[in-house]
Amino acid sequence: MHHRSRLLGGALAGTLTAAGLAALAPWQSQATPPGEKTVTATLFERPFKDVAAACTDQLGPAGYGYVQVSPASEHIQGDQWWTSYQPVSHRIAGRLGDREAFKGMVDACHKAGVKVIADAVINHMSSGSGTGTGGTAYSKYDYPGTFQDKDFHTCRKDINDYTDRDNVQNCELVGLADLDTGSDAVRTTIAKYLGDLRSLGVDGFRIDAAKHMAAADVAAIKGKMGDPGFWVSEVIHGAGEAVQPDEYTGVGDVDEFRYGGHLKSAVQGGNIAQLKSVADGKLSSGSARTFVDDWDTERNGSTLTYKDGERYTLANVFMLASPYGSPNVYSGYEWTDKDAGPPSGTDGWTDVHTQKAITGLVGFRNEVGSAELTDWWDNGGSAIAFGRGSKGFVALNNGDGELTQTFTTSLPAGTYCNVAKAAPGDCAGDTVTVGADGKVAATLPARGTLALHTGALAD
Repeated sequence: MHHRSRLLGGALAGTLTAAGLAALAPWQSQATPPGEKTVTATLFERPFKDVAAACTDQLGPAGYGYVQVSPASEHIQGDQWWTSYQPVSHRIAGRLGDREAFKGMVDACHKAGVKVIADAVINHMSSGSGTGTGGTAYSKYDYPGTFQDKDFHTCRKDINDYTDRDNVQNCELVGLADLDTGSDAVRTTIAKYLGDLRSLGVDGFRIDAAKHMAAADVAAIKGKMGDPGFWVSEVIHGAGEAVQPDEYTGVGDVDEFRYGGHLKSAVQGGNIAQLKSVADGKLSSGSARTFVDDWDTERNGSTLTYKDGERYTLANVFMLASPYGSPNVYSGYEWTDKDAGPPSGTDGWTDVHTQKAITGLVGFRNEVGSAELTDWWDNGGSAIAFGRGSKGFVALNNGDGELTQTFTTSLPAGTYCNVAKAAPGDCAGDTVTVGADGKVAATLPARGTLALHTGALAD
């Protein structure tokens, strides 16, 4: 059952307002995941042993604070990627690795200074019957040792009206057995599952299909956990829908799907100057997780994807440099068939998280921290530049030709590495000089970027 179908309608809601949830909750939404290293990398469908290696060799050294991994629970059999989103038990026994591999990954990532966010599928189970990846025999509404018929909503038909809250949250998402998350017994079982992942060292959760559960239900599950960690809810915005993303900000952060759509419109439309107002009409910066794309949006055409090449890189650079939201770098695999599962070996992955421009901007964000946006410049269309106080400066050229410009910055005078092209400490030939007046003259190639920060001086 294709999770991208969820994007045909999308938004969020619950029986409590976000303010009401916040008043009840012992935790608060946070502007970014806690800690000084705030960038997440999502390594979609990567085996846990490979994520462990990525933390050690790539993510930790680059300065990523978090890695998000695909669902760990036992799921239906099949090669398609979306089988991971049809759980049949709460055992760690999926295609990505067993409990030992999962624990080894968490330990390796922690040793590398990277925290782990688990993708938690708690809205539903499977859409059919069979034997799971870990050998569990199951049928729809009957999952031995986990859930039985009484644990599911009685609306046993597909969601078909996104203007009806009850339909969105109590009926079935593309035929998937919908858990009655209003039930205390169901909440307890889910909280126990998430608590088990926490016992293995997981630092937080991405809550899959959160809009299909009342916000009060998600909050109640979180409330059953002693120390729930960092939470971010997947809530796809849809204009005029009954359930809206801001209903979930009392539970934790929320994925801001409008952001990727805005980036695509600006970058493909040729007017990136409009990104000056990128925060308008979206969740507050302190509640929003931003991303250029994810596995659903890259398949349904609503965002840019790795197939957009330099424009995709430019969008990721903007996301990492801009102060709005908490950035999540998506790193998946190459595909032509939208259903195709992950590669079985080392070839075929996009490795977006390792690209020089991306890792350079992870370091940029760690250096500038919460510094305010300053020195905005644009040419009314294809090129923009802005500073982050006295700590950083970035310029982006989305045009088809070179851009030569003298920019005003608030940086101290000096020779800086362009971290969008070279690693600090190894930037011969990729340097620019900021004068005593804060000005920098630079030439950017078509769809080129310039990123400077005080942690990467070439002097």
